[in-house]
Amino acid sequence: MNYSKYETLLQSLTKAPVFSALEARTAGIPVRMLSYFCKNGVIERIGRGIYRGWGTNLDVDFEWEDLSLVAMSIPNGVICLISALCYYHLTDQIMREFWIAVPHTSKSPKRERTRIVRMRNIELGQTEIQIGNCHLKIFDRERTIVDSFRYLSREVAIKALQAYLRQNSSDKPNLSKLMKYAKALRADIHPFIMALTT
Repeated sequence: MNYSKYETLLQSLTKAPVFSALEARTAGIPVRMLSYFCKNGVIERIGRGIYRGWGTNLDVDFEWEDLSLVAMSIPNGVICLISALCYYHLTDQIMREFWIAVPHTSKSPKRERTRIVRMRNIELGQTEIQIGNCHLKIFDRERTIVDSFRYLSREVAIKALQAYLRQNSSDKPNLSKLMKYAKALRADIHPFIMALTT
């Protein structure tokens, strides 16, 4: 078997932070060769059908590395809910799994330690952040707060709203945007905002 041929093909894939088994097949690398390269320490399997080259430097803080890898491995995914609350420092919850939203019409991809949430209107409040040299899609703070009331416990959502309202002047709360999102997503959070701001 001509391993060097496959190694050459693999080099172009490992330039990206992560690649899929489908991308490898499209490049002409059979699945059995991915197993071979994993066993020989050339690449690392980070999830079902998702790989990265050993030594790939994401330049990401250790705290965010696994989330970044998972988020990059789901092209149409958006970081949401607990993961987004943790990123924005709006919760004291521990991120035991990675929360990723995908369009409600798409199939839910399988990833270890990942909770996939199928959502409608996935464009609303979607923004991009840079962690290290990774560009990731995430919902903004306001969409994250509204979704917390829609998908998480009332206690977690209220604490997140309190933290949002307390944030300093550089991250000043945008109540008009928050209410606009709540209306668009049919979430009645007005009574909670009134109770916390009066």
